[in-house]
Amino acid sequence: MKPSAPLACALFDLDGTLLDTAPDLAWCLNTLREQCRLAPLDYPVIRKQVSNGTVAVLRTGFPHVGTAEFEALRPRFLQLYRDNLARETRLFAGFEAVLAQLEANHVPWGVVTNKPGWLTEPLLQQLGLYSRAAVVLSGDSLQVNKPHPLPLLTAAQRAGVEPTRCLYLGDALRDAQAARAANMVSLGARFGYIDPADDPASWPVDAWIEQPAQMLAWFGLHPAWGG
Repeated sequence: MKPSAPLACALFDLDGTLLDTAPDLAWCLNTLREQCRLAPLDYPVIRKQVSNGTVAVLRTGFPHVGTAEFEALRPRFLQLYRDNLARETRLFAGFEAVLAQLEANHVPWGVVTNKPGWLTEPLLQQLGLYSRAAVVLSGDSLQVNKPHPLPLLTAAQRAGVEPTRCLYLGDALRDAQAARAANMVSLGARFGYIDPADDPASWPVDAWIEQPAQMLAWFGLHPAWGG
């Protein structure tokens, strides 16, 4: 879908789209493995699971443990992560300039993620992003999560923009499905945490971008550096 007029609101998935959170999640997982006297996993093995949430990351590190042991490890992993949210986590390269361009042109932007609020909000606060966002919806903000469209529709409503004038950028199938169901422009972040086993060619996206600056054209804007 190519809109007939420039869009008016940018909404982003968090992990693997707006923020490169994989280094910290990988550090926490390998720290926990070390505590359990296990060798560290290679970073690429962990990275591809980050968009699937902390349970998927933890299961990657402990694939053979039973339910009871896994549930005992889970709070230890989450506490490690909560205590180390922003050791290395940063905006993906190029995103600071994109956010600055949106803000300079009075285009509201926000975050819609399945990550729980007790992790999402302090992370954004520590990076100085929370107060800049027009809306932040976490995985426990509503009764449903992506791929249900309600979180995206609610974000548009809170931003004061019609869904058809919103863009949603994500790096997972659930993101594309939610955006399509919400009747928003759906972009795929090729730079995100896409598992090689996925089939992104089949995802219902309007376009793929290789770097954040490419989304500005959908708002009738151009990168500040002109490239």
